[in-house]
Amino acid sequence: MMTRNDAWTAFDAAAATAGKARIVDQFAADPDRLARMSVEAAGLYLDLSKQSWTRDAFEACLDLAHACDVEGRRAALFAGEAVNLTEGRAVLHPALRAPAGADFKALGEPVSAEVDAVRADMKTYAEAVRAGAEAGATGKRFKAIVHVGIGGSDLGPRVVWDALRPLEPSIDLRFVANIDPRDMAEALTGLDPETTLVVVVSKTFTTQETLANAEAAKAWLAAALPVEGMTKHFIGVTAAPDKAAAFGCGRTFAFRDWVGGRYSLWSAVSLSCAIALGWDVFEAMLAGAAAMDDHFVSAPLERNAPILLALAQVFNVDGLNRPARTVAPYAHALRRLPSFLQQLEMESNGKRVHRDGTPVTRQTCPVVFGEPGTNGQHAFFQQIHQGPQIVPAEFVIVAKTHGDAPESPLWSNALAQGQALMLGKTTEAAKAEGLAQGLSQEEATRLATHRTFTGNRPSTAILMDRLTPQTLGALLALYEHKTFVEGVIWDINSFDQWGVELGKVLAKAILKDVEAGRPSEALDPSTAALMRRLSQ
Repeated sequence: MMTRNDAWTAFDAAAATAGKARIVDQFAADPDRLARMSVEAAGLYLDLSKQSWTRDAFEACLDLAHACDVEGRRAALFAGEAVNLTEGRAVLHPALRAPAGADFKALGEPVSAEVDAVRADMKTYAEAVRAGAEAGATGKRFKAIVHVGIGGSDLGPRVVWDALRPLEPSIDLRFVANIDPRDMAEALTGLDPETTLVVVVSKTFTTQETLANAEAAKAWLAAALPVEGMTKHFIGVTAAPDKAAAFGCGRTFAFRDWVGGRYSLWSAVSLSCAIALGWDVFEAMLAGAAAMDDHFVSAPLERNAPILLALAQVFNVDGLNRPARTVAPYAHALRRLPSFLQQLEMESNGKRVHRDGTPVTRQTCPVVFGEPGTNGQHAFFQQIHQGPQIVPAEFVIVAKTHGDAPESPLWSNALAQGQALMLGKTTEAAKAEGLAQGLSQEEATRLATHRTFTGNRPSTAILMDRLTPQTLGALLALYEHKTFVEGVIWDINSFDQWGVELGKVLAKAILKDVEAGRPSEALDPSTAALMRRLSQ
């Protein structure tokens, strides 16, 4: 097998050649291209044939994955080894969605029985709330849940709720993440404290924004409820249950430190969703994710959906110097997916050092952004079609988004965008189009360059028939494993997030200065001036 360095050298050479080729020409040059570069897994169909790689570049990417020991690192992840090496932790989100009776271990410690027990407690509590057996302080059934969290304690459950919520839910679920009081005010508007359950999600129960919002929610409840019944309205989800109990949570649901925040939606972090959607829906989502886990573990690299999706990104970022990617879900229910992926990918792989602490010499995670189609077509798609930078696109397409009929006016737009990005429009074709529209020769010539599309811009399509709990679970797990594979190839730790911490520390120091009424001497002139202005 090639060494890592040799594989990167071959990768660079293949990328240099592929960068001069046109995507559309590769279908004729390689008749098996579509079959080779598309794959089905866990109810999803991925088409990567419109990516910029040639057949040789595709093979070079697979060689790179072998040389970087993706298979070995994958085995270490599922074996519960300390793949989060800076914190000495296992990373076992697959254990959270495995069928009951699995045998996952974290650093040698069996954990599956604990996962099964927490899941059973979640089911019991969720079903009791929905049935009215678990009620509020005055005996009234809960009609609303306010989910308080931030980052991974918010984005995962929020994308699940938006994707699967019924049009008329029996229990209203609202989310609060921003420390801006307006966020909490909007969430509480129209709710009755007697019928509202507050679920506070914080891994450490020390997160500043979450605790501030939890205090506001607690004060809102306390103003209307008897003291002795308050705890029925306040639930904690945390890896620090003692702190949650001290805060006033009447009941807590735990998860362990081997669950990273942005990988935690499969745990009690999504208790709010399990209640509001129903346990059967939540369990089906877990099953869809477990199906993707099985595919990721068992499929060969060249037929492995997360691995191929990761290789396409590595090829664009490191082979062709494309430092951004857009994700456009063509389904209103998936409108939060780009935000979820921003955290999943950019917090995981936005790193500047290798696993051994040496500086990276290549690019790592690109900027991820997006909007649901067709909204994005009327916003930033102008840039991805005609801007000087090439931004790879990812289209997540649902055939039937509402009812039994395929939503062809919706998904035909997605297909057209991918085709247009690849084919483009020549200046000659643009001129002929202008003449056909009745423009003069001079005017058609003048406008032709403005109407020219260079094309040869890559895209990936991810298709599903319907957005079900199972396909949603598979989709989110697909992206989790994709992110992991990229980290392996870039030789970085995808499971710490030290970049989040520095701002938190400095924010606490600035708050002390505000309370003291003046900037400290250590504060830089700009920040000190801004603090004074904002404090007026």
